[in-house]
Amino acid sequence: MGNNYPTIAPLADQVAVLPKRLRAPFNLTSTPRNRVSILQEKTFHDMLTLERRRAERSGKPFVLMLIDAAAFIESRTAESIMQSLVPIILTSTRETDLVGWYKKGSVLAVIFTELGLESKTPITDILRSKIANAMHTDLGRRIASKLRLAVHLFPEGHNQNEGLTDFTLYPDLSSGGPKRDLSLIVKRSVDIVGGAALMLLLTPVVAAIALAIKLTSKGPVIFRQERLGQFGKRFKCLKFRTMYANNDPKIHQEYVQRFIAGEADKNPSETGKTEVYKITKDPRVTRVGRFLRKTSLDELPQFWNVLMGQMSLVGPRPPVPYEFEVYDLWHRRRVLELKPGVTGLWQVSGRSRMCFDDMVRLDLHYSQSWSLWLDIKILLATPRAALTGEGAY
Repeated sequence: MGNNYPTIAPLADQVAVLPKRLRAPFNLTSTPRNRVSILQEKTFHDMLTLERRRAERSGKPFVLMLIDAAAFIESRTAESIMQSLVPIILTSTRETDLVGWYKKGSVLAVIFTELGLESKTPITDILRSKIANAMHTDLGRRIASKLRLAVHLFPEGHNQNEGLTDFTLYPDLSSGGPKRDLSLIVKRSVDIVGGAALMLLLTPVVAAIALAIKLTSKGPVIFRQERLGQFGKRFKCLKFRTMYANNDPKIHQEYVQRFIAGEADKNPSETGKTEVYKITKDPRVTRVGRFLRKTSLDELPQFWNVLMGQMSLVGPRPPVPYEFEVYDLWHRRRVLELKPGVTGLWQVSGRSRMCFDDMVRLDLHYSQSWSLWLDIKILLATPRAALTGEGAY
C-alpha cells in the first residue's frame, strides 16, 4: 500500500512543476495553493454507479469512503474546513481514485479502485488509517476528530436481520430525483387501486380455491414463505399452499442452486413439444396444487402483499434467501431497482423455458425501461399466459 499511495509532499512537488498547459485541466488556483478541482455531486454519483457496474462484471471490489462534516454544519467554519480537506485528500490518494462530493459542501467522498487484497489487515482498515492520519497531521486532532469517516466495501456483506444492501453505495436508487419519485408514486397508486379491485373481483375464485385445498389435503390454506423484497428486505410472501405439509425443501434448494449456476438440465414438458428449466414432476406437489401452479392461481394471495407495500403488481419475482446466496454480483440488481411483482416480463415471455441469466436480463430491462404503459401491457398479457400455462409447472 505504501508504494501505491504517494506521500503529500512528493505529489505536491510533482503538480507544482507541471508545465502550464498540463496544469490547466487540474484547475489550479492560488487559494488554497495547488488546489485541484473535484467531481461535483451529480457527477460523483454517476461515477459511483458506473464503478458498481464495473465491479459486477469484473468481480473486483472497490471501497467508498465518506468524510462527513456534520459536527460543523451549524458553524460558519464547516465550509472552510471541507475546502481545507480537499487538497489533503487529493494528495493522499492515487490518480486512479475518484474524489468528489457525495453531498456538496458537507460530505466529501473517495472511490478507491484497483485494490490489493493480499494483506492480512482488511483493506478498509488500511485506508481508514491512512486518511485519518493525514487529516490529523494537516487539520489537527481537535478538528479531525470531529469529522466522521465511514468506509463501505463493494460488494457489501449483509446482515440477515438488516437486509442485504448498504444504501450508501446506491445514491442513484435511494434518491433518484423528482422524476423517479413521481414515477414511483404513480406506480404505487396503480398498485393500490388495481390490487384492491382485483381482490374484490376475484373473491369467489379465492373462496373456491381455499375450499378445494382444505378438502383435498391436510395443512393450512395459505403458505407463508420468507422472500427478499426491494433492497433485500425480508417479508412473508403469501401463496395458496400447493404442496403437502411438512415437505423437504432440499429438492427445490438443490435444483435452484444448479439452475442459477447454469448446471441444471432442461426437462421435457408434459406435451413433449418444449423443454423447461423446472422440476416438472415434483413429488411434494398435491393434485390441486399442480392445477394452481399451472394456471398461476396460487399467486392470488400476493395481492395482499401488494396492498401492504411489500410487492407491486408488476416487477421481478421475489427470490428466496437461499437463492440470493448463490447469485452472481450482477444478478443482485434484480432485487434493488424496483419492488418485486406478482407478474412481470418473465411470466409473459416464456417463464420456465428461459435460463436464469435470461430471466434476470428481462428483469433488468424492465427496471431500466419501466413505464405505466409497459405495466399495462404486462398486466393485459398475464391472463393469457396464466390460462395457457405455457412454461408453468
